[in-house]
Amino acid sequence: MAIFCLFPVASQSRQNQNFPSGSTSGRTEMGRQVGGIDFPNIDVNITRPQSGQEVAFSVQILLLLTVLTLAPSLLILTTCFLRFSIVLDFIKRALSLQQVPPTSVLNGIALFMTIFIMFPTLQNIYNNALRPLSNGEIGIEQAYREAEAPLRTFMLNQTVSVQSDGSLSSRYITSFLAMARLQAPKGPEDIPTYVIVPAYILHELTVAFKIGVFLYIPFIVIDMVVASVLMSMGMMMLPPVQISMPFKLMLFVMVDGWGLLTQQLFQSVIK
Repeated sequence: MAIFCLFPVASQSRQNQNFPSGSTSGRTEMGRQVGGIDFPNIDVNITRPQSGQEVAFSVQILLLLTVLTLAPSLLILTTCFLRFSIVLDFIKRALSLQQVPPTSVLNGIALFMTIFIMFPTLQNIYNNALRPLSNGEIGIEQAYREAEAPLRTFMLNQTVSVQSDGSLSSRYITSFLAMARLQAPKGPEDIPTYVIVPAYILHELTVAFKIGVFLYIPFIVIDMVVASVLMSMGMMMLPPVQISMPFKLMLFVMVDGWGLLTQQLFQSVIK
């Protein structure tokens, strides 16, 4: 019985060999004038160094790759990007906004604000370190010192505060010097860089959270007023955030919130 069932199918397939009607048989062959694709030959050789210059060049390549890997962390932790990104995230949460503006947009704003603030420092690093190093005028050690000096000056200006008697003080730097069991430095130039960087990070976190607290105060007042009005009206099932968010946005737009926030952030960095 299976043979009788397969016979019509086989006969139908033979009838459909020239489908569609008017079609001709052909071959799928490439012409002789069509050439192949030439792929480059990639080869990696591991050899022993023949001189000290080859060893130094290999170490320089390794250090360059390490710096490129740590570049995002250096950008975030040794500039004012950390303060800007935290404050912008605070204002988004204070306005009870979930999706607008996106986090990528806030990070982009913080990045370009950081470039605007850090441009003199970056230009100084390029003129004194990167360009002479690329021209072969200075060595890598001197280039590192020339690139480190502007960043140290920027971080110290943000971290160290001037007292009434003219002395410089910073509780974070003092704390890290004590943890490292180092003697009190005679001047800012005697403070190691590995002490300045963590002290600067903690200082930026503290300043950003202080700004965030001041940003939250007016919006918390609006939330409390709206919640009290809803409770007095007996509308306990209605979320207060849903009603207070338009009032927050109107207040923020009426006082030119983005302009005031940007101006205050710049003034908090540029003393």
